[in-house]
Amino acid sequence: MNCRGKGVFCRDKIKKLIHNLDKARVLVIGDFALDEMIYGTSHRISREAPVLILKYEKTNNILGAASNAANNISKLNGGKVSAMGVIGNDYHGNILRETMIKESVDVSYLYVDETRQTTTKTRVLGCSTQSVTQQIIRVDREVRMPVSGATETKIIDTMRKVINDYDGILLSDYGIGMMTPDIISEATKLASENGKIIVVDAQDDLQRFKNVTLLTPNQPDVEKTLGYKIKDRETLLKAGQDLLGMTMADSVLITRGGEGMILFEKIGNITEIPAFNRTEVFDVTGAGDTVAGTVVLGLCSGGTGVEAAILGNLAASLVVRKFGAATTTQDELLQNMEGLNLDNILDLSFNHC
Repeated sequence: MNCRGKGVFCRDKIKKLIHNLDKARVLVIGDFALDEMIYGTSHRISREAPVLILKYEKTNNILGAASNAANNISKLNGGKVSAMGVIGNDYHGNILRETMIKESVDVSYLYVDETRQTTTKTRVLGCSTQSVTQQIIRVDREVRMPVSGATETKIIDTMRKVINDYDGILLSDYGIGMMTPDIISEATKLASENGKIIVVDAQDDLQRFKNVTLLTPNQPDVEKTLGYKIKDRETLLKAGQDLLGMTMADSVLITRGGEGMILFEKIGNITEIPAFNRTEVFDVTGAGDTVAGTVVLGLCSGGTGVEAAILGNLAASLVVRKFGAATTTQDELLQNMEGLNLDNILDLSFNHC
């Protein structure tokens, strides 16, 4: 029984899909990064300059960008996920690799590029007595140039060798050099030729990604790609159709923060899914990675586009209740399915296909 049909969506089918997530194997190709959080306390101003003196307390290392997407997948499918990309031959690269291994992400295809430094976003956070901890400054270490020709060739050769070890591919593009035209083209070609799901989570220039299974952009990135603002229902529906036509994707899932998400399918279906959690939002960091990771797993596990989108929305509603780039689990998804109101999901395709 399909979950589509005059506003009726099957809770039991989605629960079954959640149980099947650990059967899917996913290859994440993209920009891997480390979020370094440095904490301290401050009680005085420096005499050298009008700046705080921070007494160091601790450092937390968190997986960011494509690393966070891979971590989200790992927590939902029991570690059946591999990372393919580059890091530098440096301290932060070693930390990133060790952290991913600790989180059960396979790093066999996470290659060291001597010409690059590991993408690292360092946030310095501080507080004084009886005050709230807040971010003081962020320092980014990154190389935004495309990866070298040698690295590109190595990635493409590896993709060709291992494609059939996976059910699907997630391309996680943060504009830090991994997603070259040839890597995008080869990943899409291999997925098509071998019957694999390919999902794209990208921030800029979405038209680079042609003929993929599904795109998961947020609304600002859609507006940037199309060159106009989404200001009402009419422009929202137009944007979805325009992006489908531009990319020739099977589906486009536009995420809209507190407004939920809307799925456009090439076959003509349009489904609007409201945000499942609008009140308990503590931190939206990494929510897009959670959506992309959950959606690719849902599709690889046999779910429809709508079912995978519902799962992605549910997963995002859980991670925004936690601080930092958080993850969720199968058990959390199942527990929260019980009280989920699916009656508000709108099938718009009857009026707009």
